[in-house]
Amino acid sequence: MRTEEINIRDPYILCSNQKYYLYGTRSATTWGLAEGFDCYESSDLEHWEGPFEIFHKQEEFPFDRAYWAPECYELEGKYYLITTLGSESRKKSVYALVSDSPKGLFVLHSDGALTPDGWCSIDGSLHFEPNGRVYLVFSHSFEDVPKGDMVAVELSKDLKRATSEPKVLFNAVSAPWAKPVPFAKAEFNLEGDVYFTDGPCSHRLTDGTLMIVWSSWSEQGYAVGMTVSEDGLIDGTWSHLKEKLYPGNAGHGMIFRTYDGTLKYLMHYPNDLYHERPCFFDLIEEKGRLRLI
Repeated sequence: MRTEEINIRDPYILCSNQKYYLYGTRSATTWGLAEGFDCYESSDLEHWEGPFEIFHKQEEFPFDRAYWAPECYELEGKYYLITTLGSESRKKSVYALVSDSPKGLFVLHSDGALTPDGWCSIDGSLHFEPNGRVYLVFSHSFEDVPKGDMVAVELSKDLKRATSEPKVLFNAVSAPWAKPVPFAKAEFNLEGDVYFTDGPCSHRLTDGTLMIVWSSWSEQGYAVGMTVSEDGLIDGTWSHLKEKLYPGNAGHGMIFRTYDGTLKYLMHYPNDLYHERPCFFDLIEEKGRLRLI
């Protein structure tokens, strides 16, 4: 199949074995009961084999909804799926699953949630520091914090648990382009101004600048912005850029390099249920910033 035939949200690419593996949230089960995750395989980012079901809910599995934003990482011969899971009786949290293959089957790996107990946490993404430390960057969701916090915790080397206290990196309310969600009352019964962060992706530019590309609501709907670490550290001081990476009706993306060295940004577009498709853009770096071509 071709890219435009794939209906997923929150797309993610793993480059492994000279192939590209595409993961994402099944659009059809985004807001209801969910059963699993899929993977697509390609050698050119245009033609895909699949879907291959990489995880399927068994009867005893305790989570049955919010199967969101799976990101796959290859580490020391294993493949780790960092993903959101939830149920009617448990708040949404971020977990690690593991497999011997990028096409599964995946099983639970973490001892419990990688995110704090009692928090509603979504969209976990791994960040690797040059010193070997691994961090989970995630959104502390607006059900808990209406200002929309982006948070980081350090993880153990085996990715089974958090080893530090959570630290708020920044929030959406302070971003110059972010706006309150207009449907917070109607859809979530939340009063007042409600902001959100989601879809974080950390990226270090060739000049050493560390940034997080993330999504929130803007005047033009779902959009993508950029926030920069002033000291180049994941747990340092962060400053929002005024300009957006993408203006509206698309988002939750990630950055990767193709096998020929091209820097790419991948996101879903449009942000309309049942119509979302993976969308690839070339990226260029300019004076410590990123710009889509």
